Amino acid sequence: MVRGIGGLLLAALATAPIAAQDQAPDPKPAATAVNALGWDLYRQQPADKNVFYSPYSINQALGMLYLGARGETKTQMGRVLHLDLPDERWHAANQALAQALVPKPADKGTPFALTSANAVFGQKGFRFLPEYLGSVKAAYTGADARELDFAGDTEGARAAINGWVSDQTAKAIPDLIPPNVLTALTRLVLANAVYFKASWAVPFNARNTSDGDFHLLDGSTASVPMMTQSERLPYAESKGWQAVALPYVGGQVSALVLLPPEVTTAVVGQELDPADLTTLMTTAGSRQVRLTWPRFTVRPSLPLKQNLISLGMTDAFDQVKADLSGLDGQRDLYVTDALHKAFVKVNEEGTEAAAATAVIVGLRSMPAQPVVMNVNRPFLFLVRDNASGALLFMGRIVNPAA
Repeated sequence: MVRGIGGLLLAALATAPIAAQDQAPDPKPAATAVNALGWDLYRQQPADKNVFYSPYSINQALGMLYLGARGETKTQMGRVLHLDLPDERWHAANQALAQALVPKPADKGTPFALTSANAVFGQKGFRFLPEYLGSVKAAYTGADARELDFAGDTEGARAAINGWVSDQTAKAIPDLIPPNVLTALTRLVLANAVYFKASWAVPFNARNTSDGDFHLLDGSTASVPMMTQSERLPYAESKGWQAVALPYVGGQVSALVLLPPEVTTAVVGQELDPADLTTLMTTAGSRQVRLTWPRFTVRPSLPLKQNLISLGMTDAFDQVKADLSGLDGQRDLYVTDALHKAFVKVNEEGTEAAAATAVIVGLRSMPAQPVVMNVNRPFLFLVRDNASGALLFMGRIVNPAA
């Protein structure tokens, strides 16, 4: 039996408990998958543009879609998401990672803020499988589920989703979905929003900030405010790269700053393997570091749909090949778009960052509109044998009241 998403909010999303585990789930497989996707996307970005995004947010939104994918569509998504565990173990690892990311109380100072929220926005009256929303519940505790009227009030639905994202990101991402992306054919939007704000364990002194030259890829320079401090920090060098970790209050999270050996497109990541990053951080030792780096605020967006297609997630975006039958039991849905926006502000006090991802699912074709037929004038009336086509009766009605 299938029911509308609104009815399932109190049913599937309030039940479907996670299967008991013999031991506490390990978040590391989920973290490894998030990181691998992040590096894959990083290498897709142009060398001459600012890039900032949340691999975790993208992983979460795509993960909700993965639960409804079947066949080759699911296989492709599994490869892109680097999921090499059975679904049940992946659900458990995903929840374990979410729990591991919850801020722990700090001994001193204000603990950092880190929130991640998931939402399932479904077309009002459209029938989704209870099993699908139950699986969302199993993998994404607290996922919100709302009915919207994409077909009858597309702009209202867009405003509602953007409002939800804005609320979840402290208004840092106010317009994730631009006009004309949602249509009357949209049936589902899967969204994730991540918000982070933290103070440096050792703040920079604003009096030491001054304008300095920042060398650009084309050989020119830009004058930007440069922050400076001298502190003992985790630091390492490898293959000419320098790496430093800047801890936030509480010590649970740190910022990593990686500097290539020269002004080069290597900073895009083509020459820095994830294994190199691991080596850098595992060999880091406490050193006195005089660090000078820019104060900045950027709001880049990611061409997520194109990136995912380039990485091999092709069928989900193909009207003919997409198999999202785990959503509604039919082969009538495909992904029309995937969006991602991010924001980051780094200054002397700390870091504020936010990101949001939306995966938009629509019908393959316009549902048949009712044809208006008002029989208010003379008409023919026939009785026909369907098998042979023989007309058993036929006539013309010019006055039904005669």
